[in-house]
Amino acid sequence: MFNGTLPSWLYATPSLFHLDLHGNQFSGFIKEFQTRSLVWLDLHHNQLEGTIPRSISEQLNLSVLDLSSNKLSGAIEFSQFSKMKKLWSLDLSFNNFSTASSGSINYTLPELLNLRLSSCNINQFPHFIKALKNIELLDLSHNQLAANVPKWVGEVGTSSLYFLNLSHNFLTNIELASWKRMVYLDLRSNMLQGSLPIPSQSTYLFSASSNQFSGELPSLLCKLETISVLDLGNNSFTGMIPPCLTNLSSIQILNLQSNKFHGMFPSTFEDCGSLRTLNLNGNQLEGVLPKSLANCKILEILDIGNNKINGTFPHWLETLPILTVLVLRSNNFHGPIGYPEFLGWLPFRYLRILDVSHNQFSGHLPTKYFEIMIAMMDSHKETLEYMGKYYQRAGYYYDSVTVVLKGLSVEMVRIQSMFTTIDFSSNNFEGHIPKMIGNLKSLKGLNFSHNKLNGFIPASMANLTNLEWLDLSSNKLGGEIPVEFTDMTSLQVLNLSRNQLVGAIPTGKQFNTFENDSYGENLGLCGFPLSEGCGELSTQPPPVGMDFSPEDDTDAARLFHWKFALIGYAGGLVFGISMGYVMLSDPKIEWVIEEYVGQGWWPKSVKRKKRNTRLKAGNGRRNH
Repeated sequence: MFNGTLPSWLYATPSLFHLDLHGNQFSGFIKEFQTRSLVWLDLHHNQLEGTIPRSISEQLNLSVLDLSSNKLSGAIEFSQFSKMKKLWSLDLSFNNFSTASSGSINYTLPELLNLRLSSCNINQFPHFIKALKNIELLDLSHNQLAANVPKWVGEVGTSSLYFLNLSHNFLTNIELASWKRMVYLDLRSNMLQGSLPIPSQSTYLFSASSNQFSGELPSLLCKLETISVLDLGNNSFTGMIPPCLTNLSSIQILNLQSNKFHGMFPSTFEDCGSLRTLNLNGNQLEGVLPKSLANCKILEILDIGNNKINGTFPHWLETLPILTVLVLRSNNFHGPIGYPEFLGWLPFRYLRILDVSHNQFSGHLPTKYFEIMIAMMDSHKETLEYMGKYYQRAGYYYDSVTVVLKGLSVEMVRIQSMFTTIDFSSNNFEGHIPKMIGNLKSLKGLNFSHNKLNGFIPASMANLTNLEWLDLSSNKLGGEIPVEFTDMTSLQVLNLSRNQLVGAIPTGKQFNTFENDSYGENLGLCGFPLSEGCGELSTQPPPVGMDFSPEDDTDAARLFHWKFALIGYAGGLVFGISMGYVMLSDPKIEWVIEEYVGQGWWPKSVKRKKRNTRLKAGNGRRNH
């Protein structure tokens, strides 16, 4: 990769006709060319500054000009290209141009086929486009275009235009022309209103998401026999989802998220062999998931969160061999998740995002599923890639999903292929956190909050060195915070509040950055950042002669490390030591901890305080 300024000798090289230096780190200004022989000039993806040199307009043989993705500035004067009668591709996208001038329409660029002016601060449709009768690709996205799309735009390239991108503007109305060769039509992120316009039947990718379209979906959509990507999310569509949409044999991406669709969840998925992404998040759909979804054998992303869907955990989804994202959050699912039913498939082995939060699931955490989630165990994927697919002539479509990141619900408009998260929060799960959770080393986020989990926090979770946020709040977890957690140097957000944790809070590294609310309402915790000091009690070694089951080993030892300190504080040191040995001699340690230590030993004043804080926690329970 080259850097520095462009060599001076380049500008004076006689007979230079092809100059391609794209994808480097060249900086400084583009100087005036002394040669007039250029046919191809490609300088995109550098750090070049200044204005477009006038000498470029004298390159009468130039056919390709690409200056995109630099730091060029000044106003674009389209008239400077008027002499380039052989120019067939012009790309000035992603620079720092000021408001562009439309210039005069008294010129034509008869050979121009590709015009990319994305992110050029254009505030009106350039008039010279009117004369581009053979244009094939037109990209005016990420500009300041407002109000109605001029009607004459529909007369441009009626027999040739296959790619039109008007996304990320401020357009309010558009009348689609019958472009006979249209493949890619992108209208997303505007202010378009009213009924949805229907593209031509040749359309392969149609995105009109993040607008203000309303009403029911036109049945004519089902006549788009070649449609592969249909993205209508984040609008105000109502009514029921047309059943034919889930049975279009050509459709690969169906995104209808964040609308107002109601009625029963689509019941038939018989001809869905091409379906790769189904996103119906954020509607008002009811009923149960149809087992016919299992016919969608290459389904990778299933996001049906934030609806009113009921039923038990859909085990039959295990038969989908490459399912990567499964979001069931905020529905009415209930019952235990239990065990895999199709172990021969290694079910969910490619799963990277699993969100079943805010339902009524119960029982124990599904350890057997965790044991076979192979994709979550691979922590060596370092290449930054995004989930999506490249469509020939239509470009790249990036998948999106709604997840909770560090306590905030966000829509990831691009999903990193290395991103992995598990969210089981706000259900009725009980029992212990399985130790093997520490094997899921690629996890970025883990949320088990607002359940009824008890026992200890496994020290094995310290193996999650890629973990960025961990929420175990509002459970019944006891024992100490594993000191090994200080090795989780990627951890940015930690919430262990509203449990029954005790002992000294680990110190050092990122633990010195966490504040009080990470540990609130754990009456037995002490040390920084809390105001309660630990004194010397937390440094006492665990008592000898302890007999634990293999499952509890070091975790149980951590619990009894604090026994003398906490019980001594609550009811007198002598009583505390005696009580500690009583519990050590009882083989039913877990029952004693929960039934006796967790409730009976508290003095009246502490009981009252604890009861009040529980009431407050119960009344103030919030979503995570």
